[in-house]
Amino acid sequence: MKTSVLIIGGGLAGLTAARFLHQAGIGFHLLEARDRLGGRILSTDAAGEVSDDGFDLGPSWFWPGMQSAMNYLVGELGLRYFPQHSDGDIVFQRMHSQTPERFQGIRQVPESMRLHGGIGAIVSVLAAALPKDNIQLGSRVTHATLNEAGAEVCFVNAEGMTQRIEATYVLFALPPRLLEATVEFSPALDAATARNWRDTPTWMAPHAKFFALYDRPFWREAGLSGTAQSMVGPLSEIHDATTASGKAALFGFVGILIRQREKVGRDAIIEASIQQLAQLFGPEAGRPHATLYKDWASDSLTATADDGEAGGHPIPRGLASVPGKWNNRIWLAGSEAGRRDAGYLAGAVEAAEYAVMQIMNKVEAAS
Repeated sequence: MKTSVLIIGGGLAGLTAARFLHQAGIGFHLLEARDRLGGRILSTDAAGEVSDDGFDLGPSWFWPGMQSAMNYLVGELGLRYFPQHSDGDIVFQRMHSQTPERFQGIRQVPESMRLHGGIGAIVSVLAAALPKDNIQLGSRVTHATLNEAGAEVCFVNAEGMTQRIEATYVLFALPPRLLEATVEFSPALDAATARNWRDTPTWMAPHAKFFALYDRPFWREAGLSGTAQSMVGPLSEIHDATTASGKAALFGFVGILIRQREKVGRDAIIEASIQQLAQLFGPEAGRPHATLYKDWASDSLTATADDGEAGGHPIPRGLASVPGKWNNRIWLAGSEAGRRDAGYLAGAVEAAEYAVMQIMNKVEAAS
């Protein structure tokens, strides 16, 4: 199989890149290791299945006034957004032995915005506009070999068979750390590039999110915003996760470090989280009709062993272009390669735009 541009990764960056290439009339093929598109974007229903009106187990927010690339894409796709609910008081939990305290809430500036249907709505709209035959799920890339015409990429498909595809240009739309750990390059990357990729923290990889789903957002009736901060845990930061369609929920970031989460276990964390919500928001919070839990550190298509030590938020590191022998043949376009908003949804859009622009310049020069 041959293609002009091979995109590896079907998250926001990969799909945005595919959209730009398709609009420009440049042939592409997209390989995604998961059995779904979206990558770290995951919006599900109460049963944990991907949904067009879901709860965001991955990223939840963006900031239109600060992130022009993301704002433009959302507007161009005709998606609607709404502000994160923040009306009402916040709750602060200092110690086990103390009653949680209630304080007047402060409106966030700039406001965090959420998409109608969940962040997964952008994945659905992008994918619907692309030719289905150009997208291949369940395809895990293992090797890339440089040749005179471009690169030959080896991958294992959904049936476990090894396949190869030749491409003039390759766009890697996945975390640099994951790429360095899982794909072998021939010729090998130079040591500085490999180290740079390995040292780049992966957005979402350290996090685990817990959701408690209810019949109605009862905390609002009590004058609470649904926002809470805790020094006790297991949830350290809690927010109202009620959808635009009115499905009520609270969600929290698990404040337990990765290694400790592995020891404690999923079930114990879920039970302790429910008990904590009851302490913060009253007995009704202790009776959710469903819960959702996603630990991104245990997702092998997001995190590597290096993420077990956590780390800071990704910062712009000039990762888009790859030096050495692979220069002008491969580009990085995951969120971490964003030139301004690395580690955010906007970073993925920025990185995709930049990489595709470089490829289009090469295609134009060659023609």
